[in-house]
Amino acid sequence: MQFFSGSSLTSVAPDSTPAPAAPPGTGTGANAQLIYIFNRNGVCLLYREWHRPLRTLSRNQDQKLMFGLLFSLRSFTAKIDPTSTENGNLGAPLLPGQGCSFHSFKTNTYKLNYMESPSGIKLILLTHPRTGDQRDVLKHIYSLYVEYVVKNPLYTPGSPIKCELFNKHLDQYVKTLI
Repeated sequence: MQFFSGSSLTSVAPDSTPAPAAPPGTGTGANAQLIYIFNRNGVCLLYREWHRPLRTLSRNQDQKLMFGLLFSLRSFTAKIDPTSTENGNLGAPLLPGQGCSFHSFKTNTYKLNYMESPSGIKLILLTHPRTGDQRDVLKHIYSLYVEYVVKNPLYTPGSPIKCELFNKHLDQYVKTLI
């Protein structure tokens, strides 16, 4: 978890458990497993899997847990931010870009990469734990979202993304990461 410009929490799991080896064919180790795109109200606009070995929850439960995790982490990082003189209530909603932000956190089995746009769109990319910084990847995925979803006159904001052109370009881009 990256709290401030240079500090980061690299592992939440005990150090005695080594990270699994990168799957075969992942030349750079950037093994994208799945992506979530949420709007500012917590509605999951897109959920897409590329590599998920085990599913333990229903899709709806999974999405609720992920948004709840993000809400809690954003609130927590804003609350403990030593550079802010305002210490709001823990759990109070934050505006996009407000408070201390985090970009990723890593466990021994996955790395969660996070980006929030100024409009409140939240992109979450789960990757292999040995994957490096994915902020540029998330920015590129957001640019695909803007180009093929937001600019699409047939898309209704706040509704699930069903744009085949976006899905096609997203899949092509993710394949370049693997």
